[in-house]
Amino acid sequence: MRVTEHMNFNTVRDTIRRSKERMELLQRQAATLKKLNIPSDDPIGAAKVLEIRTDRVNNQQFHVNGKMAETYLENTDQALSELADIVGRAKEIALGQSSGASANGATRANVAEEVLHLFQQAVSVSNRRIGDRYIFGGYKIDKPPVDVEGNYFGDDGQMMAEIARDVYLSVNVPGVEAFNTDPKSQIKQPSGYWNGLCGPAGDMLELADEPNKENINIFGEVQNLRIALLANDVDGIRNTLERLDDMQSRLVAMRAKVGSRLNGLQNTINSIERQNVVQANLSSSLEDADVAQVVSDLAKEETIFRGALASSQKLIQPTLMDFLK
Repeated sequence: MRVTEHMNFNTVRDTIRRSKERMELLQRQAATLKKLNIPSDDPIGAAKVLEIRTDRVNNQQFHVNGKMAETYLENTDQALSELADIVGRAKEIALGQSSGASANGATRANVAEEVLHLFQQAVSVSNRRIGDRYIFGGYKIDKPPVDVEGNYFGDDGQMMAEIARDVYLSVNVPGVEAFNTDPKSQIKQPSGYWNGLCGPAGDMLELADEPNKENINIFGEVQNLRIALLANDVDGIRNTLERLDDMQSRLVAMRAKVGSRLNGLQNTINSIERQNVVQANLSSSLEDADVAQVVSDLAKEETIFRGALASSQKLIQPTLMDFLK
């Protein structure tokens, strides 16, 4: 087959072009430290990297949600602990003033002042907030849920946070649950009080077939103790002992509930962090360039390019202009 000058020229041109394209690719990888700069570099790898980036963004938001929920739950646990301490101190006072040999009308009147401070402290703890959000108000987070007289004005709303894909966690404990031993009896519907659960549309799922058990409210019981102390009513003081014990048990149970949420939440956060590490390693293996290998390939490609230029001088025949020079 006859090899023409035009064929030689095309061969030289294609060889140099391919070598320059490879050098350009290697230079871009060396400059960006990425072997995947545009989707055409590796379409399958690019699709996987985009999927990993999407998961990373979602996980970042889940991590933020989890940390927010953790802050809420930790503050709630601390507040419940303080309320339990308040109730415990009230029990000590009731026990001492109902059975102590040195207790009398004067001492009970003096101790009533401490009980008043315990009541005020309980109200202050119940109005604990994070930023401008009150943690015990349910959905009503913009106003103090408990007034100075111990009346609760919040609701039973549970604020949910998505801490993983399709995994939701309640980040708050409504005051109606924390401050009462029988919170259902404190939820009022238009028709009156009921002892059941409400469906999504407000339908009653379980009606009360028997009278509600006695509800104990932390603020009311501390006030009852104070009134009994001021009235020097020994029987009234003794009656508060068991009720305060029930209230303290309720607060301990609520702390256990919050603690279980915290434990599950922290496990989820740790799982997200481990998942981020695994995805970062996978993304790096798909996207990041091996610098040593890139430099080595670039040096080799430069040698090939120079060889192609040298061989082209022999392949293309000299022209009349070369002789005239």
